[in-house]
Order: sequence, then C-alpha cells, then structure tokens
Amino acid sequence: MLYDCAIIGGGPAGLNAALVLGRARRSVALIDNNRPRNAVTHASHGFITRDGVTPAEFRHVAYEEVLRYPSVYHLQTEVISVTKNESGFEVSDSLGLRVQARKLILATGVKEIFPEIEGFYAFYGKSLFNCPYCDGWELRDQPLVLVSNSSAIYHTAKLLLNWSKDLLVCTNGQTFLSDEQKERLQAKGAVVMEQPVAAFVGHDGQLEYVSFTDGTQVPRAGGFVTPQFVQSGELGERLGCERTESGGLQTDGAGRTSIPGVYAAGDSSYFMPSQLIFAAADGSRTAASVNLDLTEEDFNEC
Repeated sequence: MLYDCAIIGGGPAGLNAALVLGRARRSVALIDNNRPRNAVTHASHGFITRDGVTPAEFRHVAYEEVLRYPSVYHLQTEVISVTKNESGFEVSDSLGLRVQARKLILATGVKEIFPEIEGFYAFYGKSLFNCPYCDGWELRDQPLVLVSNSSAIYHTAKLLLNWSKDLLVCTNGQTFLSDEQKERLQAKGAVVMEQPVAAFVGHDGQLEYVSFTDGTQVPRAGGFVTPQFVQSGELGERLGCERTESGGLQTDGAGRTSIPGVYAAGDSSYFMPSQLIFAAADGSRTAASVNLDLTEEDFNEC
C-alpha cells in the first residue's frame, strides 16, 4: 500500500498531524516506538483542557481520537532507515517491515543530555525538572535550585524568580555569568554559587539539599536542571535535511524541510519551548502543509 503520508513519531506533534490528515481523508501510517520522552513526568501542564494530565493518559486519549479515522494506521515499531524512491519514501523497521509513502513527517522529537551529577535521576520528574513553565507552579515559593551548564542560565534564573524568590543559581563550575549579571541576581535575592555540584540528596524523590565538591551543602526543596537538547534520531540528517544553528531541522515555517516531500514537526524542528501545546500546534500546521501539497499534486495531474 502506498500511504499519502508516513509520520515517524507518536508524540503530540505526530499525533496531531495524524488527526488533521485523517480528517482530511488522507491515508496515514503513524509509526511510533512507544518511548515518549515525557514518560518520567507525573503530570503535563500548560495545555488547555489537559492541564495536569499524565503522559500515559494523554497518549491514550490521543490515540483513541486519532484512530477513529479509518485512514489512519498505527504501527508500533522502531524505524531504522528511510530512503527516497520514485513514489516518495520507503520506511524500514527493525523487523524488516517496509512502508511506502508519498510524503514523510519527522516528529521524532529530541532527547535530553543532563549534566552528570550524582543522584539526579532519583529526583527527576518528582522534585527536579527542566521546564519552569511546565512545573514552576507546583514548586512556587519553595527554596529552589537552578543548575545549568548553559549560557542561558541568566535568562532562566530571571524567569524562576517569578515562581520563587528563594533561588540558588549554580553554574556547576562554569563561568557563564558576568559580574554584572551576578550582581543583578544577588540584588534580587538569588544566591550564586559557581563551584561544581557533587550530588543531589534526599529521599523518595524529594530533594533535600544540594551538595558541592568543596563540601558545602545547601538545603533545597526542588528545582530545575537545564539539559542540552539533541535530535532523537538521525533520519533527517541521513536524508540530507538542513539544520538550524540550534540543531533542529530547518523548515520554511510551515513544516517543509530543505528536502522535497520531507516535513518536520514539533521538537524535531525547534528545541525550545519544549511543551505539549507547541508541539501539537506545530503538528497541525505541518499536516495542513502536507495536505495542501498533496492536493496541488493530485489536482495538477494530467
């Protein structure tokens, strides 16, 4: 079978793209490896009508809605390669399955690389997070820590002061903050520590204090650690898609990449802000572009 579109990735971008294309009566192969990046999160926030939803519930409801449309087919498998051919694209999985499609949406998202700090994963998704907009409200007015190996640490610190004035800013041995920036943060009540972080310490997912390599320990109830975001897969690169300076797949603003017939949606095309509602919206917009391009091709056929 030749599908109108193959969507690789079953997160909010891929799911919303499948919904829009299904409603447009397009045949869709929605290919998902069932390893969502936000599975560690207890609840997702900022998506109207779904604020506080668990990732598992979000996926369950989304798949129920998407698969009501008979032209959408869900394939739970791991894609290992994509090649261009005369009819469009051939998607191959680890078991030898081959899917043929006229168009391709890459919605594989990103993966996070966190600083290597002892104890981090015992608290991640419980009292340590990476997105203030997603989890800042739940930690409001508590003694918080921000650990960042990024030059964006000053921007993030300023944001976090909206949720808590008791903020410990840790550069983890780096020198991203200028003297003026440190002075301005300290004037707002934040404490800046530039020595490396040794460990996060607490019990049952609840952070209790941050330990530094010089032996200093500072009590904290929660906080944020900023990761480096990288592409989850190499499919776009293998197909020759151009990238942005931040590492996302370059698009024309409507989902079209530099390779004809290949589209990128959600975190695959931009890394920040990384939220459900942004990814879902981008999936919808990209699907509309796919449908428009298919319509033009079909209408202009001799």
